[in-house]
Amino acid sequence: MRINGPNHSNFNPYRKNINTQQQAGETSAKKDKIEISNEAKQMQEHQKAKETRKQHIESLKQKVDSGEYQVDAKQTAASMVNFWKNR
Repeated sequence: MRINGPNHSNFNPYRKNINTQQQAGETSAKKDKIEISNEAKQMQEHQKAKETRKQHIESLKQKVDSGEYQVDAKQTAASMVNFWKNR
């Protein structure tokens, strides 16, 4: 049984839909745009600060473990007193 006649060998009723979908996809790709908000930029900078802080803490841990880290008790006490006075 032949469904298509001799003149309809290249007939595809969905071709128009396929073509419009492809064209819509091509035009929307040209319009894509990415913007990073100021809040996101600040969060990225804050993340960098965390990384440097982690490195500093690691170096302090190594100094404490090796016995190289020395604490100035007078300076620590003075800082604590100044902290509580300014509250």
